[in-house]
Amino acid sequence: MKHTVRFEPVGIEIEVDEEETILNAAFQQGIMLMHGCKEGQCSACKSFILDGEVDLDRYSTFALPDFEEAEGWTLLCRAHPYSDLEIELINYDEEIIHGGVPPRTISTSVVSVAKLTSDIYSLTLKPSEPFEFKPGQYVDIQIPGTELHRSFSMANTDPDTLEFMIKHYEGGRFSGQLADGSIRPGDELNVTGPYGVFTLRPSSPRRLLFIGGGAGMAPILSLLRSLRESGSERARAYYYGARTEADLFQLDELASLECGFVPACSENSNGWRGECGLITDVVSRLEGDIAEVDAYVCGPPPMVEAAIALLEAKGVPEAHIYYDKFTTTADQ
Repeated sequence: MKHTVRFEPVGIEIEVDEEETILNAAFQQGIMLMHGCKEGQCSACKSFILDGEVDLDRYSTFALPDFEEAEGWTLLCRAHPYSDLEIELINYDEEIIHGGVPPRTISTSVVSVAKLTSDIYSLTLKPSEPFEFKPGQYVDIQIPGTELHRSFSMANTDPDTLEFMIKHYEGGRFSGQLADGSIRPGDELNVTGPYGVFTLRPSSPRRLLFIGGGAGMAPILSLLRSLRESGSERARAYYYGARTEADLFQLDELASLECGFVPACSENSNGWRGECGLITDVVSRLEGDIAEVDAYVCGPPPMVEAAIALLEAKGVPEAHIYYDKFTTTADQ
C-alpha cells in the first residue's frame, strides 16, 4: 500500500510504499532530506511524527533511544509508513531540499588501488557511464560476492571517475579486500548513489572552515577541488588531524589548493615540527572569532562531536555547521 507523507514546516508531500523507507522514497523523488549513514546509526535523519504510524527496521538505540521512540521520534532511514503521515523535519536545508539527484546503480571497473598511509587506501573506479554527483557526496559500493555494501565519499569532482580514500579496519569486509589485494584493477564493482548533503551552499558568502581527520579528507578534498575549479574567492581554511607525521598524505596538492591548510599531529613521536595536539585544540588555539563561518566537519564520530561542541561554544550557529560522521561496520 502507498501512503501520503507530508513534511513540515516545508509543506512537501510524497507518496511512499509500505515496503520502502521514507528516506529512500524521498531520494527517488528528488527530495534531499538530511541524512548520514542510512542504516540507523547516526541520527542525522531523526524527525518527529506529528500524526500517523510507522514501522521501524532494526536501528541503533544510540541513534534513537527507546524513550525518544516512545515520544514520537523516528529515523527516516528506518521508517516504513503504515498510514498517512505528517512529519516534522528537525534538520533541513531549504537551499538543497529540492536539489536531489535520484540514486541509481551502475557498474564500475577498478582502475587502481594504492596505499596512501599504513591504513588508508586510494581506490579509483571508472563508471560504465558518466555518474553525476555533487562534490561532498558519497555512494554505496557493493562488497564483491555479497549483497552487502559500504559507503564511501568521493574525493574527486568529475563524472567520469570515482576516487575514494578508504581506511582499513581489522576485519573490514570491504577495506580488508583492498588491504589483502583481493580487489584488483579490472575487477567490476556495483555502485549506488549519489547520497549525502555534505555539499557547499553556493548562496552563502561566509568564510569556509573545514575540519577533518583520517579518511574524512575525501569529501573535503572534493569540495576544495570544486572551489578551485569554479574560481571561488571565498576565504577558507582546512584543519586536518592525524596521529603521526606518517599518517599525513596529499600534502603537495593541499598546499597548491591555497586553502589555508593546517595539518596537526596528536603524537610528537617523529620529530614533527608542525602543529601538535588534537585537531579541535589546534582550531581553538589558532582561530579567533569564527561566529560568521560555514563549518564543514568530517571524520570519526568522536572527532566530529568534539568539533561541533567547539564550534557551538565559539558561537557558530547550528544551521551553519555541516558534518559527515564516518561510522564503521567493520566486523569484530
